[in-house]
Amino acid sequence: MDVKTFLFTDDGSIPNHRDYPALLYRGVFDDPSGMRETFAHNEWTNSWVNGVFDYHHYHSNTHEVLGVLQGEATLQLGGTNGDLVRVRLGDVLVLPAGTGHRRIEASEDFQVIGAYPDGRDYDTLTGKTEERPDNVKRIEQVEKPKFDPVFGTTGPLHEAWTKEETL
Repeated sequence: MDVKTFLFTDDGSIPNHRDYPALLYRGVFDDPSGMRETFAHNEWTNSWVNGVFDYHHYHSNTHEVLGVLQGEATLQLGGTNGDLVRVRLGDVLVLPAGTGHRRIEASEDFQVIGAYPDGRDYDTLTGKTEERPDNVKRIEQVEKPKFDPVFGTTGPLHEAWTKEETL
């Protein structure tokens, strides 16, 4: 499986996550109709189906998984200085809390399913000055999920999302 990792720093507007990289699983689903069930089986719920906003935003209180159900798009991850990433049918993007993302362009049929570990509710923040410093504190307090949204107890999330515990 082809997995890409993206680690971004706080750009002063979009905080991103200082410890956990965003993960892109390329073509992990041959048949994306099973994404919702797979995510739910691995306790990533509170799902929805739609597109991706065309403005920078992030979630300070939860991680997010986006699975491409149809079409393709170019997304920008990490804020205005972040990376452009092309996603297509069957790809899965795992975004740690705080990771900025927006749609740059998309095919007319582009559609994703989004979900959250343990079915958490999510906030939607856009990098306004008044969101700080509370948002940064919330991001740091979001725990690593128990399960990878695709692979459960194994998988890239468990390999890439490690951080040094302070004593």
